[in-house]
Amino acid sequence: MRCKRITLLIIGSWFFVFGPASFVYANLKTVNIVIPNDVRPRVAFGVDSLANTFRSLGYQVKIGRANKLIDTSSYQLVIGKIGDSLLNSARSRLPIIPKEGYIIQLGAQAKNFLVASDDTGLLYGCLALVEKCRQEKEIPNTLQYSDHPEMVLRGTAIGIQKTHYLPGRTVYEYPYTPEEFPWLYDKKQWITYLDMLLENRYNSLYLWNGHPFASLVRLKDYPYAVEVDEETFKKNEEMFRFVTEEADKRGIWIIQMFYNIIISKPFAEKHGLATQDRNRPILPIIADYTRKSIAAFVEKYPNVGLLITLGEAMEGVGQDDIDWFTKTIIPGVQEGLKKTSVTSEPPIVLRAHDTDAPAVMKAALPLYKNLYTMAKYNGEALTTYTPRGKWAALHRTLSDAAPVHIQNVHILANLEPFRYSSPDFIQKSVRAMHDVYHSNGLHLYPQASYWDWPYTADQLDKGGSQRLLQVDRDWMWYKAWARYAWKADRKKTDEENYWSALLADKFGTSTESGEKMLNAYEEMGEIAPKLLRRYGITDGNRQTLSLGMFMTQLINPYRYSLFTMLYESEAPEGEMIIEYAKKEWENEAHIGETPIQVAKEVVEHGEKAVKAIQEIKVKKDEDEFNRIKNDVYCYDALAKFYAQKAHAAVCVLKYKYSNDMADLLKALPYLESSVNHFRRLTELTESTYLYANSMQTKQRKIPIRGIDGNYKKWNELLPLYEQELDHFKKKIDSLQHSPIKSNTAIIPLKAATVKLESSNGYYSLAMDAEPFINQHEKINGLAGDLIGLKGIKVNGEKQLKEGSLLHFTTDRPVRLLVGFFKEKEAAFGAEKKDKLYAPEPDLEHDASANDFGQSDVFIANALQLENHPNVHIHAYAFEKGEHRLTIPKGKCLLLGFIDGKQSFKNYDAGIGVPPEEKNIDWLFE
Repeated sequence: MRCKRITLLIIGSWFFVFGPASFVYANLKTVNIVIPNDVRPRVAFGVDSLANTFRSLGYQVKIGRANKLIDTSSYQLVIGKIGDSLLNSARSRLPIIPKEGYIIQLGAQAKNFLVASDDTGLLYGCLALVEKCRQEKEIPNTLQYSDHPEMVLRGTAIGIQKTHYLPGRTVYEYPYTPEEFPWLYDKKQWITYLDMLLENRYNSLYLWNGHPFASLVRLKDYPYAVEVDEETFKKNEEMFRFVTEEADKRGIWIIQMFYNIIISKPFAEKHGLATQDRNRPILPIIADYTRKSIAAFVEKYPNVGLLITLGEAMEGVGQDDIDWFTKTIIPGVQEGLKKTSVTSEPPIVLRAHDTDAPAVMKAALPLYKNLYTMAKYNGEALTTYTPRGKWAALHRTLSDAAPVHIQNVHILANLEPFRYSSPDFIQKSVRAMHDVYHSNGLHLYPQASYWDWPYTADQLDKGGSQRLLQVDRDWMWYKAWARYAWKADRKKTDEENYWSALLADKFGTSTESGEKMLNAYEEMGEIAPKLLRRYGITDGNRQTLSLGMFMTQLINPYRYSLFTMLYESEAPEGEMIIEYAKKEWENEAHIGETPIQVAKEVVEHGEKAVKAIQEIKVKKDEDEFNRIKNDVYCYDALAKFYAQKAHAAVCVLKYKYSNDMADLLKALPYLESSVNHFRRLTELTESTYLYANSMQTKQRKIPIRGIDGNYKKWNELLPLYEQELDHFKKKIDSLQHSPIKSNTAIIPLKAATVKLESSNGYYSLAMDAEPFINQHEKINGLAGDLIGLKGIKVNGEKQLKEGSLLHFTTDRPVRLLVGFFKEKEAAFGAEKKDKLYAPEPDLEHDASANDFGQSDVFIANALQLENHPNVHIHAYAFEKGEHRLTIPKGKCLLLGFIDGKQSFKNYDAGIGVPPEEKNIDWLFE
């Protein structure tokens, strides 16, 4: 096993040798800072900061440049790198200093030293000495101090994206313009942010955008591809240059992220193409445009890194990924470098998202050596510091393949919108990054509101016009991750003292109150991770945890495209609610963390946090303290909502096995209590938050579909939970007075006729029908709603090679029903290489998976075909007109077109499901 945490062992001592000059510190008035003749801007930046600090403490400061030291009795602070002629003249014995590390030696002599192995180390050493001087309010008489970071890369992310789609565009497509991103052109705001990064010793910043090139470079062969006007283009050039130069002064490497394959809108329109089509093959003109875009960008900004996402906008896992990376992206970088003075390969970061990253790395390393890898830590959430399973194995594989493997703390959907800064949870997570994932890099997303940068969701005034900046509200989030990325192993008592003192100072309160505030953060910091990992549908941002969940999502999670890796890799070993209830019924022993255990624990966490925060009085920043207090109350209400609902779900699932009305009656008070707690949560957020979730597009599905900014606040969900409770009460009353009826009434779907350009023929959906033209496998189970629909025959062998291609015309709105064979969710990577079945629409990997409203399961367990898994049906909606649809490679069933205006309710038909696993969703809808 290989852990990439860097350690430094110093044996003996090191020193600079000079004559016996004596020096009296009490008379120190003038400080001579000596630096080499030729220093980079980041060293000059550090030296200037140090000089300004000395001056603020009453010293006169002279900065001199030299390549050789001269004996003198005046106080000198010599700053330089190992290997500088300035230091070599000191006849020194020098230690090995790790990258970005430094050593400070101040003593009873005229000459004192700050030494590092690189420019960033000198910058950090200067800032460390600044902090020491400010603490002591003078230059220390003696100081022997050294430090260095454990993680090689420590970076944050900014999304140049929006909460909504731009007109005529789809996901990730946001040109850089002042109208959409005024903050992008605010130099003062950039300086504030970059200073925060430097203060916390971050050394990288990732800018996320779907296709940034058309806003930043103009191509000779495709001049029409630029997406912004000439004035904006010049502003973008000026701002990008400003940001990169200011970042470089602070030791920060700018990394531009982009998705593949997305092309500029003007380019797409000129060539009759879609800006993105996940299932489109690699076209030569798109490859040429992308390669030349990358080359122009690298030529123009050779010191800016690239972060590559191969998945989402092209079909993940397969030869196309490898070809695109090795034949388009890497050649583009190499072509750009040839036109610069850069002689070494800058790192390219490969993101392991919806791609077989180990296979891509294997193919790419012979062509380009300096490749880094990156993968999500806990998906798009924060769930555990004990990751395990296949996802952990993939991380270790990537770590073995690259010199730097980076952990992406991504989106944090389960933390939105409330404050989260649990130092203990964060420290344990960073330790897991080292010890379990073998990583040596951090890529940190904003704590909340990624899609709404730079603002938080806090409502400060009635109209919502005043906004709070993330960098101000979430200072502790950034500081905690940075602190432990620098050094993870710190004593718990020391950390408690450190954070308590920080909080006490910030809010003008006692150390004891600082400890209580820290306790409140730690207690509420356990709630969201535990709730999602034990009750959630997904680790992705299609679920907004703080808006709650419906009972059907707790008792029948597979109906909602359950992402099982959440439970198998991103949680400690334990049980889902449905597993717990079944084991209870069968009197089996439970394993690991259980839903009922978590229900008890999160309530305790919430109550402890409330108790701690209520005992605190502050003298500074009282408005922010009150917002923190309100967040504590919100977490307490949210914890109790879920805890009560989990108890209700277990009782309802017991009824599935027992058919005993007493079990439903036991569930009722729990469900009533959960609604009361959600009502309290609604009251707490009514005037304090603008929204629960910053992604407000059709990709959001849990607890309910959110589009055009709907269902983003608690007051929109409360009536639905009240309706759910009312429906359950009526069902109980009905069951007490009449026998059980069938799960769902059969309402035949209305077939619709379209004009297909080509087909393999049709068949009538019925028992014993054969959907494939080259296989004699029969339907042996079918939901009643589907009987009589006109299915489209498919060629299974062709589907495996090419996918399913449809070109049709319709004179009215229609829905196409597509049957996907339900396979067990696997981890990303090799297991999906030789797939037999087309993947279901999946927002975890494919941001376009709801472009036709298809991401929800229309009818779960709708059909059984001999020798195949159960079939879930998804419905693709089309308006009047001509359409083309490509379904990814793999077998699926085309079950025909239905009237697009017919109303229907998604449900689970239960075909092929054992009797003891019968569907009981009808109790709530």
